[in-house]
Amino acid sequence: MEEKLSSVAKTLTPSPIQQLSYLAQRCNAVNLAEGFPDFPAPAHIKNAAVSAINSDFNQYRHVQGICDHVACKMKEMHGITVDPLTDIVICCGQSEAFAATIFAIINQGDEVILFDPSYETYDTCIRLAGGVPVYVGLDPPHWTLNSDKLEKSFTNKTKALVLNSPHNPTGKIFTMDELEIIAGACLRRDLLAVTDEVYEHITFDNERHVTLASLPEMQSRTVITSSLSKTFSVTGWRVGWAIAPTCIASAIRNIHIKITDSAPAPFQEAALSALTSSPAYFDSLSRDYESKRDCIFDLLVKVGFKMQFKPQGSFFVFAELPESWPLSDVEFVEELIKQAGVVAVPGCGFFHDNSSADFESQRFIRFAFCKSDDTLAIASAKISELVDATGNLKLFKINQ
Repeated sequence: MEEKLSSVAKTLTPSPIQQLSYLAQRCNAVNLAEGFPDFPAPAHIKNAAVSAINSDFNQYRHVQGICDHVACKMKEMHGITVDPLTDIVICCGQSEAFAATIFAIINQGDEVILFDPSYETYDTCIRLAGGVPVYVGLDPPHWTLNSDKLEKSFTNKTKALVLNSPHNPTGKIFTMDELEIIAGACLRRDLLAVTDEVYEHITFDNERHVTLASLPEMQSRTVITSSLSKTFSVTGWRVGWAIAPTCIASAIRNIHIKITDSAPAPFQEAALSALTSSPAYFDSLSRDYESKRDCIFDLLVKVGFKMQFKPQGSFFVFAELPESWPLSDVEFVEELIKQAGVVAVPGCGFFHDNSSADFESQRFIRFAFCKSDDTLAIASAKISELVDATGNLKLFKINQ
């Protein structure tokens, strides 16, 4: 029956990451791999969800209040005026918002620029739409955008550009200079920009998230996607949104309705409580995650990782294996699971074959620190147990 599959479906095979997940489950490993919290969501929004279920908000539903609150947040945070009636679409998480956006704007053969390393969902959505992903490698260790690389990536088929900031997997926040380079390219070449801003409230060291849409002339050519998931620790609720010029928003809405019809009704109701959280909640969120970042970053420095870049946002650390360690990223994670009982993500899953990157991409490991303090302490203890008298991890000596 395999011949009945679509050409894109045939390319979607299990990754090394999935295989390692099975190993981690068998070993009952501490999970520093997956990007979702293992601690409770805020009580006030859980109570709002329970109340909505008990009030029988359980059928297809559009909660306009979400759009109203998102529009207010955009004005408050970025100075952008958005019409909540026409320019915001509620979707089943950021993932569906992104997919519906790509299906709304990409035709067969259109090229879409992405920055490598890159979250894998973007590539799949673009290819499902018939588009062609084109990767521009960011330069380590600070994952800097090279304007020459970007310029060389454009062709007469380029239709759009995808920007994720704060960035998964590196934790980078694109600088204002970099945003201006991207905006300038979009304006010169009449490109659309699609942004993933799910980590917008998780920033550190007084860094501030700036949306590309806030730059001059960019709101009219930018689609912003985001969600409740990361900010409120509810990745399973699937409530997100797209903010777009009216014409594009209408197309996204039509696609969303045809595919899923409605985001989960009781969680939409609970979103109203989430989006009206006090400023103190958002301050505490960043402060708590900054402490968790410091914990895992300091651990990785101590055990010998090559740590030249400290994450500025998101809840990931992208650690580099030093040259003296003989294992590849996949081999390292496999041994980490077996010997320490801790699982992380090999960086190779975030890099792509047609990227302009000019460095060894199988030397990075992503650690997620969106975990309870207890989980981080257990992981730290397990990894530290493998450090020998010279300060090196013992597991790296297996092939020497």
